[in-house]
Amino acid sequence: MFPESFAEKWILRLSKPGDFVVDPFSGRGTTALVALLSGRSVVASDVNDVAICLTRAKTSAPAYRVLQRRIDQLKFEFRSRRWLRQASEMPEFFRLAFSRRTLAQLLYLREVVNWRDSDADAMVAALALGSLHGELSSPRYLSNQMPRTISTKPAYSVRFWRRHGLVPPERDLFDTLCRHAAFRYESAVPRGKALTLDRDVRLLPSARLEKFSLRCLITSPPYQDMTNFEEDQWLRLWLLGGPPNPAPGRLSRDDRLIGNDAYWQFICDMWRSFGAVMAGGAEIVVRLGSRRKSPQELRSLMVACSRVSGRQPKLVSSRVSAIKHKQARIFHLGARGCSVEVDFHFRFDH
Repeated sequence: MFPESFAEKWILRLSKPGDFVVDPFSGRGTTALVALLSGRSVVASDVNDVAICLTRAKTSAPAYRVLQRRIDQLKFEFRSRRWLRQASEMPEFFRLAFSRRTLAQLLYLREVVNWRDSDADAMVAALALGSLHGELSSPRYLSNQMPRTISTKPAYSVRFWRRHGLVPPERDLFDTLCRHAAFRYESAVPRGKALTLDRDVRLLPSARLEKFSLRCLITSPPYQDMTNFEEDQWLRLWLLGGPPNPAPGRLSRDDRLIGNDAYWQFICDMWRSFGAVMAGGAEIVVRLGSRRKSPQELRSLMVACSRVSGRQPKLVSSRVSAIKHKQARIFHLGARGCSVEVDFHFRFDH
């Protein structure tokens, strides 16, 4: 999770307008959005449905009037009786997390929104994901008291709400979507669209990207033994069609690699894909963090892994970055978190 300033610095330094910028771990779509706003073309990929949806929304945003019409249509076509009945039959967590009307609206949205194929629906889903849960006191969020960063586990949440006598707020999903859409469109919407892929980094070569002459890649792969997106984002994944409970391993078995050998094998596989899809002379920027390894150890391991790319990678620079908000602590209070982050800049031979 790096800021826009990080992506912007490297994009402006290593590419020119019209070039393709690649991010195979797109996350919240930061690299993709900044690249489009800078006049570049984009290839973005991830295995996390939340990441794919957010990246699509940021990089293929519909016109504001189109989005408004879609929200109005969804509100007009909502028939409360059916969905209120379904809301009453949901597990206890959902009935305590959301008011009955809000839950009915979410169940409706979950079934009818086609976020994978429609630009307008991708934006609707992304706005809903952003407001799905958070502080009870804020009208921005739809849920009972929850962190806005992670989806807490069902049993823990129920115990917490009951112990503190908390009840879900009365919120209207469609009004919330309209407010968030107006706020979102106060900022510039990028021209052009990104090519957004639902694909494991190791499968990038099968996407036949060579025709794009990819010369700039800026990314940050999962850190070793940190967070698990299928646990931390399970409620947002549910809204996008996933199961109604945390289900780690359904989308990825590599999201929180703990074993040292397995993790660095994954990083080697990443480099093999980079070697297969990137053009000669390509610039590769990777931010990598660790809980246990020193910057020197990370440097040695990254250089060794880069050699399996089948190319002749040169390490141009490596720089320890300042950690302002330790990643794991954002998600888990009291967690040790990431102790060091290093920004690597490699260049492939021509």
